[in-house]
Amino acid sequence: MSSIQTLSYAQAAVQAMRLEMQQDARVIVLGEDVGRGGIFGQYAGLQAEFGAQRVIDTPISEAAIAGAGVGMALAGMRPVVEMRVVDFALCGMDEIINQAAKNRYMFGGQGRVPVLLRMPIGIWDASAAQHTQSLEAWFAHIPGLVVVCPSSAQDNFSLLRAAIQSGDPVIYMEHKTLWGQTQDVDTALEIPLGQANVLRHGEHLTMVSWSKQVGVCAQAADQLAALGVLVELIDLRTIWPWDRATVLQSCAKTNNLLVVHEAIQAAGFGAEIVATAAEETGCKVKRLGAPRIPVGYSNVLELEARVNAEQIVQAAQQLIQKASA
Repeated sequence: MSSIQTLSYAQAAVQAMRLEMQQDARVIVLGEDVGRGGIFGQYAGLQAEFGAQRVIDTPISEAAIAGAGVGMALAGMRPVVEMRVVDFALCGMDEIINQAAKNRYMFGGQGRVPVLLRMPIGIWDASAAQHTQSLEAWFAHIPGLVVVCPSSAQDNFSLLRAAIQSGDPVIYMEHKTLWGQTQDVDTALEIPLGQANVLRHGEHLTMVSWSKQVGVCAQAADQLAALGVLVELIDLRTIWPWDRATVLQSCAKTNNLLVVHEAIQAAGFGAEIVATAAEETGCKVKRLGAPRIPVGYSNVLELEARVNAEQIVQAAQQLIQKASA
């Protein structure tokens, strides 16, 4: 039987969940609306297959959901906790930050917290300021947490499985607008956490991104290629731990680094990457993220918060011009 299936980003997640639940009875799901498949279809059919005791609908309390997940993990289960969107996870931050992230350290490794917390991120059309945030830098800042941002159906399949199998708490951030995107997915492919993906090779500029913005960077790279600028495009995939070796090797080759993310630029994770690259390789660096404004509800205001391909092309040209001056 072929291991290649054409799956959407959401279907890839369902398939990954199904395989892990079949292979390990400790894997359970809890969250709001998971019984009916989740608001994005990322749990479709799982409650019918595995029952309400393993796919558990919960009350509307993110603190209770996260706390229950942490407790289950400490008791030996491998819970998958659904937060619906990252914005709602803010109601459960004490359980995530002060309990899940710190337990292994504070108790000398006696307890492990293999909980997976799914927190969809990103600008979601006409969803305004409380449903559109990208907060990966918040969680990358916290010792004890793994942070994952898959950009494709293949990555969502392989990385979700790796995250469930991890022995540590994982913040798993799927982009809200990627759910319907489809591609051929190799269900036999294993991708370890912490390994970046070099999507295209180039000699003039290293471009690093993650999540939905990888696709926008690919569009910009095509435009730059037409102008004679060859981009090495790297999808970071895991924000923490991030693949320093792959990024720094590319920076040493191109001597130019542009990091692009949908999250607000101020104090975004791009700052960590460019600072590390500048310190380690001496390459020229630039970062590009959203302005420090809430995402507006109206289309014209929402567009102000988006980072588009034209902005990326302009930033890349400015960096290369500065480097050659």
